[in-house]
Amino acid sequence: MKIFNKVALASTLIFSSLVGVAQEKKEPTEYLFTNKIVLESTPIKNQQYTGTCWSYCTTSFLESELIRMGKPAIDLSEMFNVRMNYVEKSTNYFLRQGKSQFGEGGLSHDVMQSISKYGLVPEAAYSGNAYHPGFHNHGEMAAVLESTLKTIVAQNKSVTTAWMGNIEGTLDNYMGTPPTQFEFEGKKYTPQSFASYLEIKPENYVSFTSVSNAPFYQNYILQVPDNWSNGSYLNLPLEELVQVIDHALANGYTIAWDADISEKTWSRKKGIAVMPETPFSKMTADEKATLFNTPVKELVPTQENRQALIMNFQTTDDHLMHIVGTAIDQDGTEYYLVKNSWGDQRAFEGFVYVSKAYMAMKTMGIMIHKEGIPKSIAKKI
Repeated sequence: MKIFNKVALASTLIFSSLVGVAQEKKEPTEYLFTNKIVLESTPIKNQQYTGTCWSYCTTSFLESELIRMGKPAIDLSEMFNVRMNYVEKSTNYFLRQGKSQFGEGGLSHDVMQSISKYGLVPEAAYSGNAYHPGFHNHGEMAAVLESTLKTIVAQNKSVTTAWMGNIEGTLDNYMGTPPTQFEFEGKKYTPQSFASYLEIKPENYVSFTSVSNAPFYQNYILQVPDNWSNGSYLNLPLEELVQVIDHALANGYTIAWDADISEKTWSRKKGIAVMPETPFSKMTADEKATLFNTPVKELVPTQENRQALIMNFQTTDDHLMHIVGTAIDQDGTEYYLVKNSWGDQRAFEGFVYVSKAYMAMKTMGIMIHKEGIPKSIAKKI
């Protein structure tokens, strides 16, 4: 386990990364963060014009897992997971006769299921872009795939067995044909043998959520549109969900995080997310304008007020990211250090400081290695 302590400098925002100290220069504010835990992670990537945060998040998480396991940092292919999941998603849509979610979204367990069936490959073996190297835009491809599937399903009982060839052909045209064999550090692998070499075992990873409309300490199929594969989560009381997050980070385990980022109190520009005691809708114009200029008093999360936001769709699964550490601001308020997948040209070089209150209120689900679960909670599940 590698934990780094950094002291905030001067009166501007400072982000202490594993590769040095980077200062936010564009619009300094009065927030002052001191990192407490920073676990190792690979460089920030950019999902560009794709809805594939679920693969970028989980792949980044797995890259950190490899480092935690004592292996070298390896750049894994996010798009290999995406390519293989489109096959599974298309089959699901076909068999459900079009009565299921089809789009670019997904969740962390989709990557794990893909690894179990198809394996993993390094980025060098599959970039996932056949028509525009270095740039990803899945809008047209996703539209073609869905239109094709709708046409096929409309054939009803006269549908042929050739339909998957159309899907595979579209995926190959846009993303490239996935490798069946490749070289890595002088040795030949298949995607399945490479996953075995890395010792990534999907069965070792556990997903958690916290909802009041299902029994605690039991499996629950998270009821969100992007859970097209009906992945299950262990349902914990909110207090214990936060305990799992804190315990994992304190013991060297990073976390794949599914969250809502639609709140006005999440600033993409500033790289800060908070959950003020006063709802944004009830703030004065001045309070809204200065919200991210200085720390604010935050709401006290409860199971009840969290569930209320889920039930009125104010909390949804908007985006997946990678939790890699903790921090405090100058008032001692606790934050989580979150690695995003929108490139490194944003605030804090692509990382986000998310307050503990925001994390408790806006988390839809997390995935961690089972050894990162507190023993007291592991016994209950």
